[in-house]
Amino acid sequence: MKNPRGFTLTEVLISIFVGLVIILAIYGAVTMGQRSTVNVERKVAAHQDARAALELMSLEIGMASFNPGYATGLWKTSGDCGTVSGNQGYRGIQAAGASTITVEADINENGVIGGAGNANEIITYTYDAAKQYINRSVNCGGDTPFLGDDPASGRPRSVRVINTDAVPVFRYFNAQGTEITTAQLPAAIPNIARIDIVLWVETEEVNPNTNQRRRMIYSTSVIPRNHVINQ
Repeated sequence: MKNPRGFTLTEVLISIFVGLVIILAIYGAVTMGQRSTVNVERKVAAHQDARAALELMSLEIGMASFNPGYATGLWKTSGDCGTVSGNQGYRGIQAAGASTITVEADINENGVIGGAGNANEIITYTYDAAKQYINRSVNCGGDTPFLGDDPASGRPRSVRVINTDAVPVFRYFNAQGTEITTAQLPAAIPNIARIDIVLWVETEEVNPNTNQRRRMIYSTSVIPRNHVINQ
């Protein structure tokens, strides 16, 4: 009968080494999969927030100058919803700039803009470049974070808004398709026939694989038909 032999030290060491290699390979694959999943989730969250914001902005800005009863003295001063505007010719776009716009519409068709019972009839969007987010104000109430959030709030945010002077949030065009420059505003507000909205955003979290934030651009063109019809 043969005497049973155990494993030699060399065989044991080789087995341990091979096992460690396999474990490290599995760990690396699992870690990479987790990172990919997190990155996809962040990108999807940023995409959903930006698209939802763009759709609501398009809807509300598209209603600018809605005045089905042809009421006179309807429009209110931008930033002072209790005062009738001295610029009634601006109609439902009482302020317009590269980073801000105020639109008004008689949503409930009662011949009155703003005030009790007239919610969401005066909307102001403002881009805060320093804090990288967009505010939304309703009926001259306080600014509310709309896309992104104030970093000082401590609340999590899925995106940062990173528009620049070269990529403004709002651009304006007349009926002939000629761009209305910011230098021509607000005097040229009555000539606005199309408004382009561009949201350049990046994810708040850094991609661990690239150490960079993912960047995306969303844009749309809005024709405020009521504003155009009343020209």
